[in-house]
Amino acid sequence: MLVATLPDGPVTGRRVAVTGVGAVSCAGLGVAPLWEALHSPVAPPSKRVAPFDASHLGGPKELRRLDPFTLYALAAADEAWRQSGLEGPQPDGGSIVTTGIGGLQTILEQVDVLKERGAARVSPFMVPMMMPNAATAAVSMRFGLGGPAETVTTACAAGTHAIGNGARLIATGRCPVVLAGGAEAVLVEIAEAGFRNMTALSSDDVSRPFDVTRNGFVMGEGAGILVLEEWEHAVARGATILAEVIGAASTADAHHITAPDPEGRGAVRCMELALLDAGLEPGDVSHINAHGTSTPLNDLAEAIAVRRVFGDAPPPVTSVKGHLGHSLAAAGALEAVASVMTLIDQTIPPTAGTTAVDPEIDLDVVIGAPRRATIDTVLSNSFGFGGHNGSVIFRRVD
Repeated sequence: MLVATLPDGPVTGRRVAVTGVGAVSCAGLGVAPLWEALHSPVAPPSKRVAPFDASHLGGPKELRRLDPFTLYALAAADEAWRQSGLEGPQPDGGSIVTTGIGGLQTILEQVDVLKERGAARVSPFMVPMMMPNAATAAVSMRFGLGGPAETVTTACAAGTHAIGNGARLIATGRCPVVLAGGAEAVLVEIAEAGFRNMTALSSDDVSRPFDVTRNGFVMGEGAGILVLEEWEHAVARGATILAEVIGAASTADAHHITAPDPEGRGAVRCMELALLDAGLEPGDVSHINAHGTSTPLNDLAEAIAVRRVFGDAPPPVTSVKGHLGHSLAAAGALEAVASVMTLIDQTIPPTAGTTAVDPEIDLDVVIGAPRRATIDTVLSNSFGFGGHNGSVIFRRVD
């Protein structure tokens, strides 16, 4: 049960159900192709989202006024909403859809227009297309969600923070329903150049989280959205409950703008607070969906933090970034979708690209093939530039 951690101890809140999940990724449109792809030991050859038919989301004119990151968010939200069986409007329903960068593709296109055709030809829709809160606004309007509509921009931790913040809105009684997740579409030359020149990207364009030969991350894109719902609200309308959010936390490294704390102190505190929030001991966690970016420093720092929290026998770990690449703010949201599916299917997907786990990592990294297991709880971690840490814990529903 999600709780609010206060100075004098945890205070129990309302239970938070997951009643819908949606995804857009390089594996295709929807959760089914995502989950199928994650079961393969081989990653999709491209990390780009392929063009898809979005006519169910609006007419041609309406769709042209959406940056790709907003389109991805709407497509994922539509799938999650339809699965949940909810109907709008929801006057107190919330929406928290995050992004790390926002409408970068729109900005670049309009800069070209400015240079080539002059200021008078810059689109009047540029600002509402590029602004980071565009996806949240679009989701709230589409489904009639009249409660808080917020955007978190905490880099690569943002998707996980959105889910934790959304769950808190429900646990405190502010909202009966929240659509929460993240979206990103920044696979453009300038973004890749920036990451490559700071030596963050893989030199051979292969993501191999926790591998002894890992040398950087591979950029990805997409969106993941969860429908979070107050438990009794979901039960009263006969909804199918997929999982329960039982804990979440957010901390800062307070260390460096890009590098993680080498001792993983912020990550340790984040996981510990999430466990406290959930009322769990470390031994109660069945599986960790790791941040696992495939960079030398981040993977090692995360492994050090996991061992400090879970001791000599941590639960099995996987990173879906081997399959999907690193989609920045969308990563934690897609990993939350994968965590829910892991609980439903009782299968841990393998970490694609990884063949020999770094001895310094010293974790039980699932590689080669999916692993069947009894999985009652999943801890999903996200860590972002700026020292942002996020953890969320999901529980199986019997």
